[in-house]
Amino acid sequence: MHRSHRSRRITVIAGASLLLLTATACSAGKTTVGELSFRAEDSPVEVSHSNTPVQGCHRILLPRGASHVHNNTLLDVVLYRTPDCKKFDKADGIYVATTLSNDTAPGTLPWRSFTVVH
Repeated sequence: MHRSHRSRRITVIAGASLLLLTATACSAGKTTVGELSFRAEDSPVEVSHSNTPVQGCHRILLPRGASHVHNNTLLDVVLYRTPDCKKFDKADGIYVATTLSNDTAPGTLPWRSFTVVH
C-alpha cells in the first residue's frame, strides 16, 4: 500500500508540473496568424503587420499614425492613440475583433500602437 500511495503522489506532482509548464508557455512564440493593415487619413500608403507576436505593445509605423485598420488575423486587437499602448485622456483603447475594420472619427487623434488580445 505504501508503494501505491507513493506512485500516486509522483503522478500528481508530474501532472501538476506539466500543467504549470503548459500554462506558462501558452503564449510564448504565439503570433496573430494573418495581417493587420493600417492606413493614415487621406493616404493611399498602407502599412501591414504580419504574424505579430501576441505579447507586448506594437507601434504603428506610420509617421502621422493610422486612421483606418483592417484586422485580417485570427485574434482581436486593441488600438491606442499613444505610441506606448497607454490610455489617452482616461479613454480605453479601441477593440477591433478578428476580420473587422475600423476608422477613427473625424477630428480625433490617430492610432499609434496596438496590443493583441490573447
